[in-house]
Amino acid sequence: MKIGIMGGTFDPIHNGHLMLAEYAYRNYGLDEVWFLPNGNPPHKQNPAIQKDTFERVEMTRLAISDVPYFKLCTYEAENQNKSYTYRTLIHFREKYPQHAFYYIIGADSLCDIETWAHPEILLGLAVILAAYRDDLDTPDEMNTRIQFLNEKYQADIRLLRTPLMDISSHEIREQIAKDENWQSQVPLKVASYIKTQGLYQGDDNGRRTE
Repeated sequence: MKIGIMGGTFDPIHNGHLMLAEYAYRNYGLDEVWFLPNGNPPHKQNPAIQKDTFERVEMTRLAISDVPYFKLCTYEAENQNKSYTYRTLIHFREKYPQHAFYYIIGADSLCDIETWAHPEILLGLAVILAAYRDDLDTPDEMNTRIQFLNEKYQADIRLLRTPLMDISSHEIREQIAKDENWQSQVPLKVASYIKTQGLYQGDDNGRRTE
């Protein structure tokens, strides 16, 4: 099967994450998209994110519960070690040799992917789907970057055009803390969970980083 991998802290997961996964699913004929909440991402400096893993996993589970081809993968969330992408992909390739993996990233990640741990390994383990938006990103510049990376690492990087959905988890957390209108930016089940659990309110605000 063709499996898309959608990684992130999902703090909280929002409609922009779901839209990106849906576009990858439809545009590249994927069979499933696995949502992979990070447990201990190496680029996140705030240690408080670690103790909230259960909540982020639960919000992710709720967000995708109505879409049969979206699956929750807790491999990184249950792993206490640093969540290096290349290690995760090695694990998936060994455990599921029958699958082909498509790793979904944003345009900003494509620009700095050489700073990730062992890009020479990572880029050989999955097709990379690099999302871009016409109003923000320049396809010509991205194609130049993709050609460079493909030639340097013998990678298979492809563009994924998506519409504008200007949402960030950081802004949602701030809006919740300020009691502003934020509910429409996340799935209904996630909004209900955030309200019930009182997440991102009071002292909760600002303890996580994006």
